[in-house]
Amino acid sequence: MKILITNDDGITARGIRELGAALSSEAEIYVFAPDSQKSACGHGITMGAPLAVNEVTFPKATGAWSVSGTPADCVKLGLSILKEQKIEIDFVYSGINHGSNLGTDTLYSGTVSGAMEGVVNGIPSVAVSIYSHDPQYFTPSCEMAIEALHTSKGKLDGRTVLNINLPDLPKEHIKGVRITTLGAREYEKEFRAHVDEKGVRQYFYAGQPVVYSGLPEDVDVIALQDHYVSITPLHYDLTNYHWLDRVKSWGIGRRFHR
Repeated sequence: MKILITNDDGITARGIRELGAALSSEAEIYVFAPDSQKSACGHGITMGAPLAVNEVTFPKATGAWSVSGTPADCVKLGLSILKEQKIEIDFVYSGINHGSNLGTDTLYSGTVSGAMEGVVNGIPSVAVSIYSHDPQYFTPSCEMAIEALHTSKGKLDGRTVLNINLPDLPKEHIKGVRITTLGAREYEKEFRAHVDEKGVRQYFYAGQPVVYSGLPEDVDVIALQDHYVSITPLHYDLTNYHWLDRVKSWGIGRRFHR
């Protein structure tokens, strides 16, 4: 088995090193990851500018390259380079991210987008994140990454990402696993204002996540609040199918009917 690994924290981040070490016991691993921090870049790709690619040393990897682009760039380019070498990838893994990727934050997430680029290319993919920007407990995430590989092999299709989030806790303090849906992800006081020495008003995106109550336990943000692992199947089809007939009933586009 061959796995391509990426992340959005950069190729030197501890999370991707831990993930690579764990998965190398199960498969050949090939690493294509950003050469610097690319958090919250979403599914952006680089257009009109070259991507710098450098082969690097990465523990237990069959091959590893740093890329001057986004996680989506890394996966898109990595798959192309490996295909030229007659190497076919079976899974794409993204992570382990330093910070959660829950609810509507998945739309901004470079980690999830790296995995999503895998399914854009028809490859089953997994994103793994820890609910802390300074995580201390990587072992449960590594074990979950391996278990996801074992249990989904031959079952997970090439159109689905398993988005896995874990609390930053020792394994014995994690209450279990919930299969979840995406929730909302909101922050208190999202923007912090600041006036610099030149009198220019600036805003910094910041804030603490809202703590929710009264929501079903199978919502991803609630699972993490309750100290469970959250696993949400995602795909790139954003169509709201419940609204198709309703929008048709509005008669939009009558001016264009012949």
